[in-house]
Amino acid sequence: DLKKVIVGLYWHNVEVSNISFDTMLASAVLDYVIKDDIAYLARQFDVEIPFYENVYGKTRQLKPELNIIAEGAIKKAKFIYDTYNVIKDNLTKSDVLDLYEKIELPLSYVLIDMEKTGINVNTKELINMGEQLKIKLELLTKDIYNNAGCEFNISSPKELGTILFEKLGLPHGKSGKRGYSTSIEVLNKLQGVHPIIDQIIEYRAMSKLYTTYIEGLLNTVLPDGKIHTIYTQILTRTGRLSSLEPNLQNIPVRNEDGKKIRKAFVPSKDSVILSSDYSQIELRVLAHTSKVEALIEAFKNDLDIHSKTASDIFKVNQELVTKDMRRVAKAVNFGIIYGISSFGLAENLHIYTNEAKKFIDDYFQTYPGVKKYMDNVIKDAYDHGFVKTLFNRKREIPELKNKNYAVRSTGERMALNTPIQGTSADIIKMAMIEVHKKFKEYNLKSKMLLQVHDELVFDCLKDELEIVKKVVKETMENIVSLEVPLKVDIEYGDDWYQAK
Repeated sequence: DLKKVIVGLYWHNVEVSNISFDTMLASAVLDYVIKDDIAYLARQFDVEIPFYENVYGKTRQLKPELNIIAEGAIKKAKFIYDTYNVIKDNLTKSDVLDLYEKIELPLSYVLIDMEKTGINVNTKELINMGEQLKIKLELLTKDIYNNAGCEFNISSPKELGTILFEKLGLPHGKSGKRGYSTSIEVLNKLQGVHPIIDQIIEYRAMSKLYTTYIEGLLNTVLPDGKIHTIYTQILTRTGRLSSLEPNLQNIPVRNEDGKKIRKAFVPSKDSVILSSDYSQIELRVLAHTSKVEALIEAFKNDLDIHSKTASDIFKVNQELVTKDMRRVAKAVNFGIIYGISSFGLAENLHIYTNEAKKFIDDYFQTYPGVKKYMDNVIKDAYDHGFVKTLFNRKREIPELKNKNYAVRSTGERMALNTPIQGTSADIIKMAMIEVHKKFKEYNLKSKMLLQVHDELVFDCLKDELEIVKKVVKETMENIVSLEVPLKVDIEYGDDWYQAK
């Protein structure tokens, strides 16, 4: 898309302004199927443009002749010119011109600046982590072999399946054309049955950490000592940003080894890493859109929403809420946003489906307004074929017309999740635009570096720490006015790990 071109020019010290239109961004706002190649969009207009992969190869290994590159560029330029008026008119007709002009287009300039700035990486720290992980993997491998009674390729699903379901005789073994399934869902069902299961789950997590987040990140550090992730605005249909090459939004934070990866992301000289994180923004959006008074009051009074929910559904005073009760309430709170089923909640909490169903039923009895809101969202989605965020981002849901019940159920979950997650994504995008603008107004040298869903990460000069904290917090908390207050938590430190 246009942002890639502008970033490329920035690297050559060529600044571009007065951009009036971006066909890919506009088409994403219109909910066209575009993926990350204008050729997909062109085919919806019956125009043939060579796919990027066909010209340059999947890993950009091909070196096409100049005339082939020129021919593709001309076709793209002509397509953009020919469709400009149609796409621009459709933005107005679909009532998403403001979304495009006030959020998506200005955001692209913010992302350009973030991509160009990049984030400093302490490669020695990553290498040390890699060595420690290798030692842990070696010890874990020995334990797995001891429990299996033999050596085998732990990373081979076929060999692992044979060990688990034939040699050890564990339950839930279903054999297909490729052997037994050893998916995480199957392994979760086997937890507690045999000690090898927890070891295999841990082995997989550590292996992924090593290959994806140690080796993977080291391979993307550029000569300037930084990682320059690419942000795309067009890949998710909820409006969330995606981070690519590498993906810095998926660094694991649920286990300590994953969290420690963030230690390798460090500030520039005389600076700190500052993290600003929206607190439970999706639940706050749910409270706003559902108009459920109990949720609204809980947020207005700055209560712990998970403890409040636990207190309500377990019918105990808040001071009697246990950690386990709060854990259940938290799973239900977030599960409701995603339209979770009793089966899905049971899987998450490792409980029986009938227990999970009771938790969901108790939640809806406690907050009947949420159930009414959800029913209305699904009904409107069936009636109109789409759902919208508070800022008019539209998502078509053709799955609702499918004859297959499972596909329709997926569509219903999309209908419930998109307005909440999409509105949250729109809010943080608006905040990014305003923070970027205020940094320029105040001539601040601190920089916005990363966006990880509800979190913004900054390289903050120590001399500017107080003003940056004030600007970021006030901007993020006041960017929109909802029935409930938005709350931002700010932390900082000598690396990203300390800042969280």
